[in-house]
Amino acid sequence: MNINLRTKIRNGLIVAGALGALVTSAAAQGRGHGQEKKEEKQQAQQQRQDQRQQAEQQRQQQWQQQQQTRQQQQQQEVNRRAEQQRQQQQQVREQQQQEANRRAEQQRQWQQQRDQTQRGLGQQQQEQQRVWQQQRDEQRRQAQLQQETQRQDVIKRQAEERRQREEADRRSQQQRQWQQQQQNRGWQDRQNQTQNQNRWNQEQARQRYTRDQQAQLQRERWNQYNQRWSNWQAIERQRQQQLQNQRRINYLRYQQQYWNRIREDQLRLQQARYYDNYVNNYSYYRGGNQYYTSQYGAQMLQQAVQNGYQQGFDAGRADRADGWQYDAQNSYGFQDAAYGYDGYYVSLDEYNYYFREGFTRGYEDGYYGRYQYGTYSNGKAAIVSSIIGTILNLVTN
Repeated sequence: MNINLRTKIRNGLIVAGALGALVTSAAAQGRGHGQEKKEEKQQAQQQRQDQRQQAEQQRQQQWQQQQQTRQQQQQQEVNRRAEQQRQQQQQVREQQQQEANRRAEQQRQWQQQRDQTQRGLGQQQQEQQRVWQQQRDEQRRQAQLQQETQRQDVIKRQAEERRQREEADRRSQQQRQWQQQQQNRGWQDRQNQTQNQNRWNQEQARQRYTRDQQAQLQRERWNQYNQRWSNWQAIERQRQQQLQNQRRINYLRYQQQYWNRIREDQLRLQQARYYDNYVNNYSYYRGGNQYYTSQYGAQMLQQAVQNGYQQGFDAGRADRADGWQYDAQNSYGFQDAAYGYDGYYVSLDEYNYYFREGFTRGYEDGYYGRYQYGTYSNGKAAIVSSIIGTILNLVTN
């Protein structure tokens, strides 16, 4: 039993020793593997650090190279400017030297002349001095003559400007007088028209006109129109000069279009038509009086309002574009009010009245850039139909 016990103990010790050796060996192997990983990690970190250092060194080198390049360029620019300055200084010195040589040459020539005079050429020198003095006197005389000529030119120019101002004032005064005469004549014509109209109205309701009566009416209204036409050409020249002096370019362009239409209207008046059914079948009220007209006259009165609005709109817009003050009644279109009068179905005075009714409304819209009384489409202004009806208030008999 002792032998077996000892044997078991010995075997147990042997097994324990073997197990201990195995544990020790495994632990040693584990420590060795962990050390290798740690060393590999340190090496990787070292490599990354080395790479960063190399990249930093490369950036430093590139920055230093750029700095050197900029310094070289700056030095080259300094050298270039210094060279330019040197060349400029050299040019100045050369010019100074040339000027000194020129003066020295002049001094030498003068000295030669002086020497010649001293050697017996005094008479020739005196002759030269006399000629030079004559030339200098002539130059002085020419300069005085030129100054006098310039002074006379200034006086003439000032006189011409004063004459032009006086002429402009005179024309402006004539224009104002003409406007006043037109207003006075218009008032007198309206008074006479009212008196005649009251008598005529009683006779005109439903009156029919034969061709002979239409021809007689045409002759009367043609004579009335020609009385106005005889003054238009003179007024046109005065207005054109006045607008040019005032530099109202946009209004002058509008005014020329207005005059062109007046000439066309005169031609159309000479070709007026006659109608077999010409009868006063429309009536309207103005100023407390009742008036009668035909269907052709009614259409012409409506067109007078429409034409007046269009021309007033263009005139107001032109004045605004020229920076001119609001002044509808001094506009030529308002004063003339015959634009579009191309038939004898109404009198010229009746047409003038309703044209001005449309003109004042159109001028207001055009000047202020709004459409209170009309519309604007395709480059053309048009008054609203309801406003035409309010102005005329035509009634069919």
